[in-house]
Amino acid sequence: MEKDFYGDLRLGILGGGQLGRMLIQEAVNLNISISILDPDPDAPCKNLCDRFETGQLNDFDTVYRFGKQVDMLTIEIEKVNVDALEKLEEEGVIVYPQARVIRLIQDKGLQKQFFKQNDIPTAPFQLISAKESLKDTTLSFPYIQKLRKDGYDGKGVYKITNETDWDGAFEAPSIVEQWVDFEKEIAVIVARNDDGHVAAFPMVEMEFNPQANLVEFLVSPSTLSFEIQQQAEQLAIKIAEDLQIVGLLAVELFLTKEGRILVNELAPRPHNSGHHTIEGNFTSQFAQHLRAIFNLPMGNTAARSNAVMINLLGEEGYEGLAVYEGLEEALAENGVYVHLYGKKFTKPFRKMGHVTIIHENRDQAIELARKVQRTIKIIA
Repeated sequence: MEKDFYGDLRLGILGGGQLGRMLIQEAVNLNISISILDPDPDAPCKNLCDRFETGQLNDFDTVYRFGKQVDMLTIEIEKVNVDALEKLEEEGVIVYPQARVIRLIQDKGLQKQFFKQNDIPTAPFQLISAKESLKDTTLSFPYIQKLRKDGYDGKGVYKITNETDWDGAFEAPSIVEQWVDFEKEIAVIVARNDDGHVAAFPMVEMEFNPQANLVEFLVSPSTLSFEIQQQAEQLAIKIAEDLQIVGLLAVELFLTKEGRILVNELAPRPHNSGHHTIEGNFTSQFAQHLRAIFNLPMGNTAARSNAVMINLLGEEGYEGLAVYEGLEEALAENGVYVHLYGKKFTKPFRKMGHVTIIHENRDQAIELARKVQRTIKIIA
């Protein structure tokens, strides 16, 4: 793609949530025209993009018609109609990440088979078509059942500790995988452009909310050993190259108590584990995604400082018009950067925003992040 075409490029994004919102904020810097398709008429992107269309992302005709009005399509959510994307590709619309990559990552069973075929370490698994097959699994208790499709943010995941749990299992096609007794959950975000240039962000360490199974606390850069960090980054780069993806790829991993790294899941888009890069790194994950899909040079991924990211989740027991309690107190602290996602209504554990804390001292960054976490409450 010619570089003098960027100013006139019409970029379509499937999905108008917070990831799309933060992509738009970076796209403005490159003077890119953004069109958004989202089923929610009040999606966070609605008032920020050049053109907003309400429509279902899994409907062939809707996605196809939207795609015909832009020069390039990208995604902020994987749950989209891939058949429409493949037809658009055939007709000359650029789709990044490619339709074949999205199709593979939409299906956790295909993901696992891809890992196995490419010698990518992951937990032992089996594919099942219905929950009756759980009785025939060779995995020992405990293990995890995951829906092959449509699971996200902890939904579509079920832990099976003994035979009495079989009754509550999912009926739909699933994977079952051995429970991993991990030491730490870690992640690496990597980007690849059409020329094949690849760049990985430094590995991060994550803590999850045990009730919602959402990332609640993230620390960058990691203080785990150089060997662990290097191994994780090289693994993420291998996956991006094996997929031949164009765009951003988030690789979620487990570090086991024995020191092994196992790949958990992939996301072919900007990801919650990279939000800290907006302030914490020389190039943000959103700027890097745009660089990758426009085949621009990869940006510097190095960390500027210690960064801690916390998700702002809707408080339990509150549902309705969002009220941000403690925001003024948090903003009075140095190095605190608040990002609210423009969601009008809150509900328990809904992602309403995030906060990044920057500090030259890692321990003080973590301490301040804990304070901010206690201070800001999203109620109704």
